[in-house]
Amino acid sequence: MAIDLSKYKQEEVAPTAGSAAGDKTSWLELLNRDIKFPGSGALSDKKKEWFYAELQILLEAGVDIKSSLELIAEEQPKQADRELFEGIKDKVVGGESLSESIYSTGKFSPYEYYSLKIGEQSGEISNVLSDLSGFYAKKIAQYRQVVNAVSYPVIVTLAAVGAVFFMLNFIVPMFADIFKRSGGQLPGITQTIIDLSDVVAAYGGYVILAFTAIVLTAYLQRRKEWFRRLFSKIVLATPFVGAMVQKIYLARFCYSMNLLLGAKTPIIEALALVQKMVGFYPIEQSLTQVKDGILRGQALYLAMSEFTIYNKRMVSLVKVAEEVNQLDLIFGKLARQYNDEVDHQAGLISSMLEPFIIIFLGLFVAVILIAMYLPLFQLSNSFGV
Repeated sequence: MAIDLSKYKQEEVAPTAGSAAGDKTSWLELLNRDIKFPGSGALSDKKKEWFYAELQILLEAGVDIKSSLELIAEEQPKQADRELFEGIKDKVVGGESLSESIYSTGKFSPYEYYSLKIGEQSGEISNVLSDLSGFYAKKIAQYRQVVNAVSYPVIVTLAAVGAVFFMLNFIVPMFADIFKRSGGQLPGITQTIIDLSDVVAAYGGYVILAFTAIVLTAYLQRRKEWFRRLFSKIVLATPFVGAMVQKIYLARFCYSMNLLLGAKTPIIEALALVQKMVGFYPIEQSLTQVKDGILRGQALYLAMSEFTIYNKRMVSLVKVAEEVNQLDLIFGKLARQYNDEVDHQAGLISSMLEPFIIIFLGLFVAVILIAMYLPLFQLSNSFGV
């Protein structure tokens, strides 16, 4: 039987302290899913995954909810986390439901609140806890995939850029002084490198300040709609990375739809909950119009086909799923397929970027060295004659 969630609108049941947890997030936060930003107020995904898994194990073992929360609180090494779970326990003992108790802390999202509410009403709380644990485990795995794909290339790039910056600021000027004292016409490549060194020396500090200002501005504006819209366009347009990011969020969308539709959540309510949790601007914006289209009687696949963020294969499978009334099954299969593709692409990007960056920067360093030694060779030949 489908559970009617219309009476649980966010404005009516969501405590104001918890509303921030469900705010739209930027793609930048994909790289920080395992940690908590200072001042964000949200519980990290790793702690959420552990909490739901631990609570499920205790409840299935026959431990009552009060004792389970007490045990979880006692296991916390940090005082703040201990107080958080003790506060949840006190509210449950005071008569509140588990879903209301965790949401009122401001550390959990509307997605978790409604999922737990469904589990409480349907008597499937253990399955919901398992699903939530799996959901956050997958988010953490996706975070690690991205980190593994870009960490080594980024480290190599920063080290190489630092080496080039050092050469242009310290090594090249030393050679330039030697060439200036010796006089004569310098080769074109040498003069170009010396001019580049002068530019770096004159404006390098300003470039670093500008870069720092851009990063700081991006961090401060990361939740603003204009920034999220612009940044998502840049990300999706980036070769290789854009396709992987799109599949990461499509996998998250499909996984969430699979969980909610499997719990017999009405499709409009499921789309509304996923919209609050997916954390990617193009999907969030599209779901507003997708919901409106469904309310007007349009099929889900037709509403989705109007947006390029959903590829044609996905739309075709959703069409078939609607015809056979197996949407939750199809979304589950799509989630697994996208996750597999992300695994493959993450490894491919890493293996492609590493040699490319090393070769490119190695050539750049070689050009600098050749440019500096070429006049010395010419001087040596002159003396030899």
